Amino acid sequence: MVLKYYFDLMSQPCRAVYIFLKVANIPFEPCTVALRKGEHRTEEFKQKLNKFQLVPFIHDGDFKLSESVAIFRYLTREYPVKDNWYPKDSKQQARIDEYLEYQHLNIRGHCTLYFRQKWLEPTITGKQPDPKKLKILEGNVVNALDKFQEFFLADTPFINSQTVSFADILAACEIEQPRMAGFEPRDGRPRLKEWIERVRTECNPYYDEAHVVLYKRVEKAKQSAQARL
Repeated sequence: MVLKYYFDLMSQPCRAVYIFLKVANIPFEPCTVALRKGEHRTEEFKQKLNKFQLVPFIHDGDFKLSESVAIFRYLTREYPVKDNWYPKDSKQQARIDEYLEYQHLNIRGHCTLYFRQKWLEPTITGKQPDPKKLKILEGNVVNALDKFQEFFLADTPFINSQTVSFADILAACEIEQPRMAGFEPRDGRPRLKEWIERVRTECNPYYDEAHVVLYKRVEKAKQSAQARL
């Protein structure tokens, strides 16, 4: 029975797992979940598909699993995956784990909160965010990105490594997200800019495939900004 993958490509971790499944050549049945329509909020969804009512998640036969990092680690154990994605060497694997644990309250936490306040909630509610609060949130994003570049990209082309790993995919997907809110994370960060392009190159055509909707919204945001000038 083929693995079923439930996802919405508007979600950063969903994009990361999607790209990994593709580049690792793991067969799967794509099962899209339209978060914008609230498909994940029904009681039927909770009872039959995922008790947490979140994406991404997988059904591998009778086994069900949520959380992108847990899914990734499971896949590397159950499927023939190239060593660079999650090295068997203990110290190299620990470097990948270091970022996977770090990112929740740092890159993911700050980029997601800014995106939600600046773009997602105004889009849903029609209410504009508090400028003072938004300035604080943007400052948190700036600080998180600067530290990411300093801590993880100082001496190596990928996250504390010479080769691309799942940590790079996950980080890149998170860092792409604020672009939809008009914030460009690459500006003033040459190492981060070069790193994102390396990750994209290593993972294409699937990186671009997973980001099609995001790219369109980023372009729309740029056009709207130019029209206001």
